[in-house]
Amino acid sequence: MELEVAFTDLLTNGQAVGRASGLVVFCFGPLPGERARVRIAQVKPKYAVGEMLKLVAGSVNRTSPFCNVFGTCGGCQLQHLAYPAQLRWKTEAVRNALLRIGGFEDVSVRDCVGMTNPRGYRNKMSLVVDHARGTPTIGFYQQRTHEIVPIDGCPVVTPQLNDYIGRLNAARNAPATRDLFAPAKHIVSRNARASGEAVVTVTTAQSSPEVERCAEALVHALPGAVGLTNSFDLGSQNAIMGRRHKTLVGRSEIEETIAGVRYRVSASSFFQVNAEIVGRIFDFMRSGLAEPRRIVDLYCGAGTFALFFARCGSVVYGIEENSQAILEAETNAKLNGLVSAVQFRAGRVEDIVQMSEAREALAKADIVFLDPPRKGSDEMTLGAIGAAKTPYVWYLSCDPATLARDLKFLAANGYRLGVVQPFDMFPQTGHIETLVTLYREDRHAAGTVEDAFLNVPAPDWPDDDGLASQPAEYPDFVIRED
Repeated sequence: MELEVAFTDLLTNGQAVGRASGLVVFCFGPLPGERARVRIAQVKPKYAVGEMLKLVAGSVNRTSPFCNVFGTCGGCQLQHLAYPAQLRWKTEAVRNALLRIGGFEDVSVRDCVGMTNPRGYRNKMSLVVDHARGTPTIGFYQQRTHEIVPIDGCPVVTPQLNDYIGRLNAARNAPATRDLFAPAKHIVSRNARASGEAVVTVTTAQSSPEVERCAEALVHALPGAVGLTNSFDLGSQNAIMGRRHKTLVGRSEIEETIAGVRYRVSASSFFQVNAEIVGRIFDFMRSGLAEPRRIVDLYCGAGTFALFFARCGSVVYGIEENSQAILEAETNAKLNGLVSAVQFRAGRVEDIVQMSEAREALAKADIVFLDPPRKGSDEMTLGAIGAAKTPYVWYLSCDPATLARDLKFLAANGYRLGVVQPFDMFPQTGHIETLVTLYREDRHAAGTVEDAFLNVPAPDWPDDDGLASQPAEYPDFVIRED
C-alpha cells in the first residue's frame, strides 16, 4: 500500500511522524512540515511503519546529507536537517519531555548550545569488522540492524580518525597487517584534540597472536598513533570491548586537556566524545563555582567533571561503579596535583549512597552532580539526595525522557527546577545532552549558586551553519531501508 503522508514531528531515532487517513505513520527520511509518498511496510494496531519513496513537498529546513551512507548507516539521524534547525528541534524535544513526562508546565528551556562546526567532532570511533564477504571489511552497523555498512570515511569523527579509516582499509590487504583482521571483531580508536595522540584497540574473542604479530606495522601505518592494545574475553556476543586488555605496542593511553585539566584516557575509557562541548559545559558551570564548594559527583566515570570541580577550588567525593574508571580518575587526580581535593569510591551508586560515609558526604555537600547513563538514575539514589536535603543538584543527562522522569521524582522531594540548558554533544544525531540545575527553596539563599546561572548569557548562534541547503522541493530525494 502506498500513501501520501503529511509529517509533523520527528523522533530522536530519526523517524518522522505523520498521519494519513487517520493512520499514524512512522518513516525515516521525511522532516516535519514535509509531504512524502510512502510505502507501508508494517501495520500495527495503533500505527504503521513506512518506507519513503519520494519527497512531494520539502521543508526549508532540509539540507543535503554530507555522508554518502546517510540513511543506511545507523550512526547519524539528522544530517538532512539544517544545523540551526537541529538545535531548535533539540531544545523543543527537551521542553516536550519535561512537559509530557515530568509534568513541568511552565519550565523555561534555554536554546541548545551548539558547535561552531558540527562535523569532525567525535574523538572515539568503533569500527565493526565484517567477515561475511570473504576478505574482512570495516564499517558501521546499518540502521536498526546488525548488518554492516562498509565505509571509506566518516565526516563526524575527527579528521585524524577519518584518515584512519582509509588507512585501515588499505591495511586489510597489506602483507604486514592483513592477518590482524581475520580474528578482529571491532577496531576502536580514540584521539586527543590537545596532543594529537591516538590509541587503537583491536577486539578479539581470545588473546590473538595474529594481532600481536601485526601490531607494530599497523601503528606505523596510522600517523599519531602512540600504541595498540588487544581487547579480549568478551562479556557478550555484542560486546565492543573485552574484559581484558593487553598492550602490544607503545602505550594504551593518550593525554587530552580541557579547560586546563589534563586527562589520560584509553580507547576503552568512559570519556566524553566531544571535547569542545565539554569545554562549553565547563564554562557554564564555572559561574556556580566562584566560591569553593563541597560536591558529591555521582556516576563520576574517570573523573572528567570531578577534576574540573576540584581545579575550581571545590572538594569532591565521587562514586562510580566501574573500578577501572576509578583507577583512571585517581591517576588523573595525581596528574593534576588534585589528590587532596578528591575522594573516589568504586561501587554501584545506589548501594554506596546507603553507606554511612556517602550519607555523611551528601549531608555536608553544597551540590550533588549527577551524570548517569542513558537509563537515568534510580529512586534509591534520588531518594538519598532528597533525604540529605542537599541544597543544589546539577543533573547532566543524555536522554530527555529519563531526565524528565528523574526530575519529577526530585520535584516531589522538595526540589525546584532552575536553569535547563541543552548542549549539542552529538551533532547530526538524535541524542541530546541537557544540564538542569535544581535547588531547595528551604536551603536556597539569594545571591548563591543558583542565582549565578541566571546571569550566564544565553547562546548566540548564527541563523545558518554556512553549509549549502537544498531547495524546499526535490522530488528525486529517496531514502529506503532496503
